[in-house]
Amino acid sequence: MISKPEFLNARILIVDDQEANVQLLEQMLHDAGYVNVTSATDPHAVSELYRKNRYDLILLDLLMPGMDGFQVLEALKQIEPDGYLPVLVITAQPDHKLRALTAGAKDFVAKPFDLVEVKTRIHNMLEVRLLYSRLENYNRVLEQTVQERTAELQRSEARFRRLTELSSDWYWEQDENGHFTKISGPVHEMLGIQVDAALDKASRDASNDPSKNSGKEQGPRWNPVEHEVIEANIAARRPFLDFVYSRTNPDGSRQYLMVSGEPMFDASGRYTGYRGIGKDVTEAMLPDHETAPE
Repeated sequence: MISKPEFLNARILIVDDQEANVQLLEQMLHDAGYVNVTSATDPHAVSELYRKNRYDLILLDLLMPGMDGFQVLEALKQIEPDGYLPVLVITAQPDHKLRALTAGAKDFVAKPFDLVEVKTRIHNMLEVRLLYSRLENYNRVLEQTVQERTAELQRSEARFRRLTELSSDWYWEQDENGHFTKISGPVHEMLGIQVDAALDKASRDASNDPSKNSGKEQGPRWNPVEHEVIEANIAARRPFLDFVYSRTNPDGSRQYLMVSGEPMFDASGRYTGYRGIGKDVTEAMLPDHETAPE
C-alpha cells in the first residue's frame, strides 16, 4: 500500500490559463496536505516541465488559447509513448470527456468544481500512479539483479571450465540434441566418437568387411559393454562420476580412461545438454609388470 507521506509528497502540476482556476486548485491541494504542487499557465511549457520533473499527476484544462489540452496530451504522449500518462483533465464540455480519455487522459473532472469529487479523483489517480511507479522501479531493480547474476554465473562458468580443463585431459559440452558445442582436448578420440557421421558409418562397414581392412591397421577396440553404459547414462540424462572404461590399442596394449559427466538445465528446468571431463588413468590401473601405451 501507499503510505500517507508518499501521497502528500507526490509531484503535482496544474495546467490552466486562468489564474483564478490555478489558485483555487492550489489552495485545495495545500489544504489537503499536498506539499509538492507546481502550476503553469502556459501550455507550451508543459512538455519540458514534465520531461524534467516526471510529475505523478497533471491537472490539465482542455480549453486554452494557442495550445489546447488535446495538443498538450499529444505532446506528452511523445515523451511517454509506452508509459503511464498521469493526466486528469478539467473540462466544462461534456462531449470532451470521451475524446480526452481516447487521447490518453486517465480521468476527468467537470467544471464548476465539486471539491470533494476532485480530491477523491486526485487520490485515486495518485494511488494508481504511485503503484505503477513502484512496479517500474521494482522491474528495473529486478532486471539489474538478473543481469548481475547472469554475469556472475558466466564468470563462474568460465572459472569452472578453466579448472576442469586444468584438472583433466579433455572437456566437452553437448546440446540437447547431442551435438558437441564445446570441446577441449582429444574428446572424440577418447570417447570413441567419429566427428563425421558418414565417416563413422564407413568405419563400421570397413570393420565388418575383412576385404576392406586388408593392409590397414585397425584402430582401438573399445569394450562395448562399458561404452554402452556411458551412452545409456547420457541418454537417460543421469550424472556419472569417475567411470572407468578401457580400450585395446592396435599394438595390443590396454588403455584405461576415466570420465565424469552431468546433464545441464536452464533456470526453468529445461534440459540443455551434457558436459563432462575425462583423463587417461592407464598408469594407475595397469599392474606393475605392464606398461602404458605411449
